[in-house]
Amino acid sequence: MDTRRTHRKARTGTTLLAAALLATACSAGGVSTSAGSAAAEEAAEATGAARTTLAALPESTPSSLAPYYGQKLSWRDCGVPGFQCATMKAPLDYAKPAEGDVRLAVARKKATGPGKRIGSLLVNPGGPGGSAIGYLQQYAGIGYPAEVRARYDMVAVDPRGVARSEPVKCLDGRRMDTYTQTDVTPDDAGETDRLVGAYRTFAEGCGADAPKLLRHVSTVEAARDMDILRAVLGDKRLTYVGASYGTFLGATYAGLFPSRVGRLVLDGAMDPSLSARRLNREQTAGFETAFRSFAEDCVRQPDCPLGGKGTSPGQVGKNLKTFFGDLDAEPIPTGDADGRRLTESLATTGVIAAMYDESAWQQLRESLTSAMKNHDGAGLLALSDSYYEREAGGGYSNLMSANAAVNCLDLPAAFSSPDEVRAALPEFEKASPVFGESLAWSSLNCAYWPVHPTGEPHRIEAAGAAPIVVVGTTRDPATPYRWAQALAGQLSSGRLLTYEGDGHTAYGRGSACIDSAINAYLLRGTPPANGKRCS
Repeated sequence: MDTRRTHRKARTGTTLLAAALLATACSAGGVSTSAGSAAAEEAAEATGAARTTLAALPESTPSSLAPYYGQKLSWRDCGVPGFQCATMKAPLDYAKPAEGDVRLAVARKKATGPGKRIGSLLVNPGGPGGSAIGYLQQYAGIGYPAEVRARYDMVAVDPRGVARSEPVKCLDGRRMDTYTQTDVTPDDAGETDRLVGAYRTFAEGCGADAPKLLRHVSTVEAARDMDILRAVLGDKRLTYVGASYGTFLGATYAGLFPSRVGRLVLDGAMDPSLSARRLNREQTAGFETAFRSFAEDCVRQPDCPLGGKGTSPGQVGKNLKTFFGDLDAEPIPTGDADGRRLTESLATTGVIAAMYDESAWQQLRESLTSAMKNHDGAGLLALSDSYYEREAGGGYSNLMSANAAVNCLDLPAAFSSPDEVRAALPEFEKASPVFGESLAWSSLNCAYWPVHPTGEPHRIEAAGAAPIVVVGTTRDPATPYRWAQALAGQLSSGRLLTYEGDGHTAYGRGSACIDSAINAYLLRGTPPANGKRCS
């Protein structure tokens, strides 16, 4: 699964359910397991309740890790005005720190004043696979409220395997083009074989690129890296704002190091207690919720190509599915320099990309109109390219590679075979008549991963932690509101803050109520009342 961002790159993030997204590694950091029968496991899947709880690590730092906690960062100019960069070392394998390091890229923008500096504020935009440094330099370090930037050093670290931190890279640009165009709604055995072949090729590319690193990019390990950074920065406790998958990373930190929790904001929250299959299915329903909001808005506009005034959301969805079917039969031109045509898979990704932010709805209407009426797929291709972070020259960031690497390590695969996907299609199509089929098949990719998963579904309680603010948006497409309710309920000190609206995440998206509540927490340590609602 993928909780990532959209074309609104400088903001927050998550990526399609195309992988196993969540969870943490048992071996890497303390998930306590209780015995149970197969019947209990089935009951847990049915209710979404994990049978394990993330256990805290010992408060004392092991002597083998002391050199990492005691390292000094050498800050240098980033090439971006106002920002400094450094490289931090962490053990590749926390169980065997003597066997080698991973080098992590760190960036900061020092507190600007006025007012006394509070400490460091670490930010993460989600993914997994989103560059925290890119997010810091393009948005958080210049776009967070001035009073927050005045009092905090704004800091980011690209997690292991991501962007500037020894990135995993599975396929080159041309092969990624082929991969993103693969039909994910196979109609026969031949198309199913081609889809499975694409997943195998992608996985083999990742395994060949980083065979050792691929075993050590779990969320638990990334959370442990954040604790080293906290210490190196001189902070007694971690202050952190994480969006989307970044909420899972932040909650994992809280579960491992509850006594070191400072002020944590988890915006667009994920539920770590769910299996990959359940996560994918519930996110599929989230995209359907978002699409119905788009559909209701679309038919009120004079330029909606999917229906006129009074057309029901269900009929709008059927009209879109008919269009997808037409593309499956015959892709349309895009004017792309590399000769790509708009396929069903690229069009579906383009539509999903626009679901993350309601400000993209007009762009989506225009793109659909061009494609459906003028047979010009350029607009939808641009939306799809923004989702995949495809560059103008045909290269790709490592977002999709890192996303799969983390997801497939963090949780057992949602499905192990095409037959399992076919059996699950009714439940996915019930969750979303528009996107269910494609998202079910997209959930198969971790079945062919070259590294066995180390994580499992689990609860995170973080007993003894300071108040943690969990933010949920009622019509969030990528991280359904129920997940925020679940995480806030699991955390012993969770405070649920609700935004009644559309789009992915809430902080910095125009709600003065949300922003003032989070700013008060970050600046004065005053969390909002549990259950506070904003619009």
